[in-house]
Amino acid sequence: MHYMLDEDVPLPPNIVARIELPDVTPRVTVPLSPSQVSAVAAAMRRVAPRYEALIWLGTCAGLRHGEAFGLKRSQVVWDQDLLRVAEQRQQSKAVHLKTKSSYATLPVDHFLIQRLTQHTALFSEPPPVTPHSERRRARRYSEPPDEDLLVTNRFVRPVLDSDFHEKRRKAVRLAGLPERTRFHDLKHFYTTTLGASGKHDPKTVQALSRHAEFS
Repeated sequence: MHYMLDEDVPLPPNIVARIELPDVTPRVTVPLSPSQVSAVAAAMRRVAPRYEALIWLGTCAGLRHGEAFGLKRSQVVWDQDLLRVAEQRQQSKAVHLKTKSSYATLPVDHFLIQRLTQHTALFSEPPPVTPHSERRRARRYSEPPDEDLLVTNRFVRPVLDSDFHEKRRKAVRLAGLPERTRFHDLKHFYTTTLGASGKHDPKTVQALSRHAEFS
């Protein structure tokens, strides 16, 4: 386009008139039951125990996977059953959340706080010492600072999308769920459970789900 404009090449009235659009397969939400959610959490406990907490964060707080990756220990108000959602991780880097509505302090069920407490008790360890890390220290390499992340990989570093989704697909198969089940289906479970409870009006469900639009 820039070349044609620079060279004064005549442009047709509609430059995209003959471009055929590809067929796009719409994403299909997999409705999950409480027993299926428990099954995938139990399966993740077998596949990658460190990542089980991510399943509960999606189920019980409606966090998107990047938001769950970016949740810090200091953002859990342990004695008040609250989560402060303030950032997400993409390719291990901290980035802004999806919309302004995504930023929130969420009340959560104490069940989730119990799961997160168990997680921190099991996985609040220093990075493992390996021959590779010892060689790096010999070269005076300084380890990255602790980012206070609640869930980390086995090297106590930010979770990578590729690693988590590989483990998630294994857990989905192990739990006997449809292969097309996505992490975002846990958020749908959270939202529909709130809506069906009869305890919240629709606008409150929207606010707790942190959707910018009611639709």
